[in-house]
Amino acid sequence: MTRLAYEKAAVAEICARVRAEGDAALRELGRRFDGWAPAEGGSFEVPRDELVAAAGRLRRPEREALEFAAGRIADFHRHQLPPGTVGGDHLELVTRPLGRVGVYAPGGRAAYPSTVLMTVIPARVAGVDEVVLATPPGADGTIPDAILAAAHIAKVDAVYRLGGAQAIAAFAYGTESIPRVDLVAGPGNVYVTLAKKEVFGVVGVDGIAGPTEIVIVADGMARADFVAADLAAQLEHDPLAWGVLFTDSPQLAGRVAEELDSLVRGLERREIIGAATCCLVVTRNMDEAIALANEFAPEHLLVVAEDAEHVVDKIRNAGAVFVGPYATVPLGDYVAGPNHTLPTSGAARFASPLGVHTYLKRTSVLRLGPEELEAWRAATVTLASLEGLAAHAHAVEVRRE
Repeated sequence: MTRLAYEKAAVAEICARVRAEGDAALRELGRRFDGWAPAEGGSFEVPRDELVAAAGRLRRPEREALEFAAGRIADFHRHQLPPGTVGGDHLELVTRPLGRVGVYAPGGRAAYPSTVLMTVIPARVAGVDEVVLATPPGADGTIPDAILAAAHIAKVDAVYRLGGAQAIAAFAYGTESIPRVDLVAGPGNVYVTLAKKEVFGVVGVDGIAGPTEIVIVADGMARADFVAADLAAQLEHDPLAWGVLFTDSPQLAGRVAEELDSLVRGLERREIIGAATCCLVVTRNMDEAIALANEFAPEHLLVVAEDAEHVVDKIRNAGAVFVGPYATVPLGDYVAGPNHTLPTSGAARFASPLGVHTYLKRTSVLRLGPEELEAWRAATVTLASLEGLAAHAHAVEVRRE
């Protein structure tokens, strides 16, 4: 059995157990995978006052940075609210927010309060009634203060100490203590990703996230130390991350290799960066670099070129595009405003960043009377007959009688 097949089978078993056994399965799986679970009769939920206390325990610059980021994220996403759509007389497309959303914030190698802000705030802007958060606890059952503070700032309704595939299954199926949700959002490890695939259809999902990736399209005018810094910034996320430079300048590629080697030696997460995939590709010209970037369809695309706008105009596939030498990706990861939950693994060919639209659904409304019945009767009956659906035709004709 391949590793992927093993992981799929393990996730399927976890989801089936949570569906059948509810909280009892969550407690056993929590002890096994997170090293913690509440005692019988105890709660997975973090007490509400602990969220407020966690925000108070943060240093003032940390709390203010989260509040600054939250404000910019909210401001940007408010512009995504759609207008009403009317399709002529008596026809309408009504847009409504989802009722309850479950957000997952990963733990493990690092805590990501920025992910809490990026996933929860668009749901709040969309008007979702209830937003609940799951995140893996430490072995003592605690959640990092930064996560709880971000949850407080983003106005999360409840935080549950749950990690991995079992958290996704709990949101999808509901248990005695975890509410069933309409959609699950947020990134995670391979088990979280496979669990989202497993439960899709029972519940909606925002997308299937893979390891982070960055593609840089640069000409010889780019600063090598800037390019190396952006590659390292994304590669430090995960040993499975990708960092790729496409450039028409052999000289730049050589300088970036030197800068990156020097930089990584002094970084705390150098082993993770060293295990990740980094490619420096010299192309025949910038058009080839652009074509390769579009083929890759990266999560993050940084364009640093003398004629950067010309390059950007030709980019069709990217989750987020950063333009110019000062548009470093971490600014977008944290405070710029656009969402950092982006399509990965080539999904930018057909998918979009997480946003307000992720938490909205649309319903068509038809208010029809005898005039519409008569005007559209003949064509409807003809098409019903063409498809051999006599009852469809009858449902129209009987109304004439």
